Amino acid sequence: MDRPTFVRLLRTPSSERFLLQHDGQDVAVLDLHYLGDHTVQASLLIYDGAGIGDDDIPALLERIDEMLLPEVRLDDKTLTFTVAMGRVLGAYAAERG
Repeated sequence: MDRPTFVRLLRTPSSERFLLQHDGQDVAVLDLHYLGDHTVQASLLIYDGAGIGDDDIPALLERIDEMLLPEVRLDDKTLTFTVAMGRVLGAYAAERG
């Protein structure tokens, strides 16, 4: 995947969630957690059927690093990714009352 589109879904003082899209299709979700020691822990969930293979992951991680995280780098070990592949089953929330 050459140039994913990043759509911010939420932001807190210490984290963000992005939806990654390619050609208008949702392909992954990315959670970023900004830690007090100036490092970032990231979780990338690639959706089944997104057309992203194991060989594509290093370039995708580099692209995320370049586009979203100029203050940390994979090379400096200030950025760590956990990558998983799966499918979205739904969105669940507790009912009020």
